[in-house]
Amino acid sequence: MKNLHKQDLFESGKLLVGELSQKKSAFTKTSPPPPPFPRVLAASAKNQELRLSSISPQSSVLIFLEWLNLRIREARLGSVSWWLPEDFYPDRVPITIIDTSSNPEDRGKLAEELKRADAVVLTYACDQPETLNRLSTFWLPELRQLEVKVPVIVVGCKLDLRDDQQQVSLEQVMSPIMQQFREIETCIECSAYKHIQIPEVFYYAQKAVLHPTGPLFDQETQTLKPRCVRALKRIFILCDHDRDGALSDAELNNFQVKCFNAPLQPSEIVGVKRVVQDKLIEGVNERGLTLTGFLFLHALFIEKGRLETTWTVLRKFGYNNDIKLSDDLIPYSSFKRAPDQCVELTNEAIEFLKGVYELFDSDLDNNLRPIEVEDVFSTAPENPWNDAPYKDAAEKTALGGLSLDAFLSEWALMTLLDPARSLENLIYIGYPGDPSSAIRVTRRRRLDRKKQQSERNVFQGFVFGPANAGKSALINSFLGRPYSDSYSPTADEQYAVNVVELPGGIKKTVVLREIPEDGVAKLLSSKESLATCDIAVFVYDSSDESSWKRTTELLMDVAGHGEDTGYEVPCLIVAAKDDLDSFPMAIQNSTRVSQDIGIEAPIPISSKLSDFNNIFRRIVNAAGHPHLSIPETEAGRSRKQYHRLINRSLMFVSVGAAVAVVGFAAYRVYAARKNASS
Repeated sequence: MKNLHKQDLFESGKLLVGELSQKKSAFTKTSPPPPPFPRVLAASAKNQELRLSSISPQSSVLIFLEWLNLRIREARLGSVSWWLPEDFYPDRVPITIIDTSSNPEDRGKLAEELKRADAVVLTYACDQPETLNRLSTFWLPELRQLEVKVPVIVVGCKLDLRDDQQQVSLEQVMSPIMQQFREIETCIECSAYKHIQIPEVFYYAQKAVLHPTGPLFDQETQTLKPRCVRALKRIFILCDHDRDGALSDAELNNFQVKCFNAPLQPSEIVGVKRVVQDKLIEGVNERGLTLTGFLFLHALFIEKGRLETTWTVLRKFGYNNDIKLSDDLIPYSSFKRAPDQCVELTNEAIEFLKGVYELFDSDLDNNLRPIEVEDVFSTAPENPWNDAPYKDAAEKTALGGLSLDAFLSEWALMTLLDPARSLENLIYIGYPGDPSSAIRVTRRRRLDRKKQQSERNVFQGFVFGPANAGKSALINSFLGRPYSDSYSPTADEQYAVNVVELPGGIKKTVVLREIPEDGVAKLLSSKESLATCDIAVFVYDSSDESSWKRTTELLMDVAGHGEDTGYEVPCLIVAAKDDLDSFPMAIQNSTRVSQDIGIEAPIPISSKLSDFNNIFRRIVNAAGHPHLSIPETEAGRSRKQYHRLINRSLMFVSVGAAVAVVGFAAYRVYAARKNASS
């Protein structure tokens, strides 16, 4: 009797080979999965328990469960649950089976159970073809409408009642449905009355959850999915200890022992390599099994239904069902921080990244081309810099690549904004040390102000200003991009990161975050919005008086927010478009405002003329001395005067109270002596 799986839908692309090994190992003879079941690495589902929701006539499921000699675990809301003990199947993962009602009045309860399920078993009656039609016309679309995104097992019940004159192959019946509904993992026919293929139903349901096909294999192209290839490539590199691009017999055996706790005999290794070489000549070379051959083996296992082999390997190396590193491999505690602290790469991590850059910059031209950047992240689930905010955030070379400074700047930006993702990708690309040694948490900015100097290597600046003030032109010039006369308003926040060299050869990394004018209110709605800001830059069009007025309003809003929350930040004002004539009274107005609030006068620049007046060094200097250039609003000044008055009053009260206490004590001494003399 043939069961139908996803792998069976594309027979023309299958690769058929002989036995790979006779031992219980990673390379095991492929065979159908009836009991006794193969032993694989135990892998838990949600809460260490699988929930299987079954939609069927209740009597059929009751016969299943009677045969399995199960006990009722609980009854609730018209649904009945049975529990399969964890040792019932070899993965030792307990299974809870929910027999749901298909009555219209129970639809709400059914939807609730389906959304909690790890897998869904849809049943039909083999002797009633109309029940199969009901699956494709109602139940499968219903699951999609409810957004139930779990594997589906289709089970034909009452096989013993089917008319022998109406024998139709399962593949002929189910292939069109499986083509339409890719969520169907397996189709199987059974008879509870005659005890035919009952254990297999639950085996395949469990397997669909613990060893799903979807994340690993593309059924249409009959190839491993990109994320699976990337993970297996990383595993291959980790096992290739001598870095010669092939797994020697010893390395292959070490891999086998690590993943499956069983060594391979020399004859088995020869057999494995022969199978690969017969089908893929480049899969084996004189040094051993190549990456191409390693990937071929896993594709072969998956095509022949042995998904547990690949999943065992992936999970042994820390991957979860999304083929990403499990959370327990990321040391989240190493970057716990206060709101005004940031995360930076350590020197150890920077040196590692410099080595990575040199390794992938094959022509040593200090230009990591886009294809070479992709190679750097070829062992990660995807290139994290392909999307915002990292895409186009660093300066490009004339050839469109990244210099070493730009490469390190991108890493600095990712570490600043998302330390967990940065650490995760460091692990993916082969960081050899303890992941927690790759990052450090900076000193609190509040303490930096007290010490009147920052120890940070990465500064983040927020760039404010009205529309068409020149913010984007400043950002573009920071990244070495040519000036453009065309204007397009900035709709979303954007980031720019680059290295700024100071006198003496000292380098600091600066991150500029452009805040659109209509995004300022939303930003300041959060109490801690300025906590991560090392310096605020306010840009205005020096030829437009309304631009200046709006900039001063934004400056007061930001300064006031900093005073209210305790996260005051140094501020600089930039008078952009200095190549144009200034508006009347521009110098007098700007000088008066800057003097009133206690910061430096506006710095004139012209992006069009490439005259930047050392603006980026001045940004670094202001950020490096966080006790200076902090604006003081009228409200903040009044608040400080009030606090000084209160403190002075408290001091007078304290002094008066102390004098009174001393006087009272002196009086008591005097009185005691007088009484003693009398």
